Amino acid sequence: MKNITQYAILSLLLVTCLTACEEMFGDFLDKQPSNELTGEEVFALWTNAEKFHYDTYNFLRHGARRINRSWMDAATDLAHTSYTSGGTRTSFNIGNYYAASGAPELTDTWEHYYRGIRKCNMLLNNIDTVPRAADLSIENYERDKMNFKSESRFLRAYFYWELFLRYGPVPIVRDVLDPDGDLLSEYVDRPSNEEFLRFVMQELTECESGLMDKPDPATQDNLVGRVCKPMAAALRSRIVLYMASPRYGLATWQAAADTARSFITKYGHLYALQHDYASAILTVVHQGNNEVIFWRNDTRIGWSAIADDSPVGEGGNGGLCPSQNLVDMYDMANGLSPFTAYDDTGAPVYNGTAIPEINAASGYNETAPYTGRDPRFYTTVLYHGSTWNNATIDVTRGGRDNPPGNANATPTGYYVKKYIPENILSYNHSGTAYRNWIFIRYAEILLNYAEAVNEAQGPVDEAFSALQLLRDRAGITARLADRADLRSRGALRAFIHKERTVELAFEEHRAWDVRRWNVAEEALSRPLLGIKVSVDASGNPVYTREIVQQRVFSRKMYLYPVPETEVWKTSIENNEGWN
Repeated sequence: MKNITQYAILSLLLVTCLTACEEMFGDFLDKQPSNELTGEEVFALWTNAEKFHYDTYNFLRHGARRINRSWMDAATDLAHTSYTSGGTRTSFNIGNYYAASGAPELTDTWEHYYRGIRKCNMLLNNIDTVPRAADLSIENYERDKMNFKSESRFLRAYFYWELFLRYGPVPIVRDVLDPDGDLLSEYVDRPSNEEFLRFVMQELTECESGLMDKPDPATQDNLVGRVCKPMAAALRSRIVLYMASPRYGLATWQAAADTARSFITKYGHLYALQHDYASAILTVVHQGNNEVIFWRNDTRIGWSAIADDSPVGEGGNGGLCPSQNLVDMYDMANGLSPFTAYDDTGAPVYNGTAIPEINAASGYNETAPYTGRDPRFYTTVLYHGSTWNNATIDVTRGGRDNPPGNANATPTGYYVKKYIPENILSYNHSGTAYRNWIFIRYAEILLNYAEAVNEAQGPVDEAFSALQLLRDRAGITARLADRADLRSRGALRAFIHKERTVELAFEEHRAWDVRRWNVAEEALSRPLLGIKVSVDASGNPVYTREIVQQRVFSRKMYLYPVPETEVWKTSIENNEGWN
């Protein structure tokens, strides 16, 4: 926490943060920065305390280009960053967890979330003493104080959970640390996994009753985006699922199933899958997206926000390029899997080759690999021959999207489509669109339930029913329950891991899923595959699989090293293998 000592008492909203949030939150974050105030001045006025609290939401991170212009999923087997300056390419991908290029994720995360935690602690320690504003009724004053305290407890729990995923159990700080003092002098002991998670779960359980109900966008638009009761229940579902997983084993699979079922029973009537997969990602809550549960609100974006991840033929920089490994995980539209066997990473079994054994009954053909695939594939990946902004993607050597001498052209043969609003490209890239970052959506709750039920009870109807909802929404209407190859717990486990990966691709789940499944060494050290497209004498495309990068991942990389400055300053215990 060395850098926290340099953190000013306030650090309220910067003008740029206000601009980025005000449109989506109405006047919720439409506040002026007050970072010249002292702590006493902040909590002497209700309006200042409000501004201070709302700023804490800015510690919710957006995933797009967060790691030196690269995405977290480019640190997994799902993608590769095209340009050499991308942060994951020269850190995670080659096993260099001390590289400066990966610092926004590997080290800055520590300070970022501890700063957010400090703000939560300040609010919790001071809000009860803030005088009521003259225009605020006693009833609303008490309600708002309860909301603020409950939201702060939720956000603090979420920040700790994000730290836990990366560093394991970290010191739990409930006090407001003195920015001029030795911050970690009393906080160098790391709790056990059990102690740490007991604290996080207690926070989420106890804060739920004090949170507001889910706001109605039609009548409470100014409240949409604030933490509400279902968010606490949804995050508990995720955490209990993780705790039941092989890496931790701190909860039963039945407990994970019950927690997911509890959310569905209590809050399921407030949420539903969007009518199509694309709108689940790109339609915002204010415009009728009833699938998203917990997200980061942001204003509209333009070309500059997607240029890094757009095809070079469109004038972009390539950026996040899906891998052949991901493409191989998509089923066929007829409901069958294109390959004969899949492992617990969710990927097909390669057996030392670049082409898994093909399931002939599925209709998959390696000479026409993009025909008849799961419709989610077409929403997620731009492939050779697909259409983007009324142009055809051409990744042949010398083609529009693989021109000679362009170092940013896709190394995998693919470009990303998901999370990249196409309407921005209209009118010579002058369009705008929303791209809110999703932390939890209802699809994840269904996946949590299916996975936990299968592990607890085997391939029963409840597991198939939850998965079928996602497949039906995607346009794959064949019944999973009719597939004889999914009638064992192990086979359905591999299928669920695959289904979870394609449904949640590029939403920052894969890195943590393969870790909790205890298969990260298999998933993240296998060769990253791409496709090379050429043309035969008749002008037909020829697809050749190739290795794009030999990835590196060892056991110690399940956790990040504690930032060196923290270890040097306090002698806090580092994670195994990083001493």
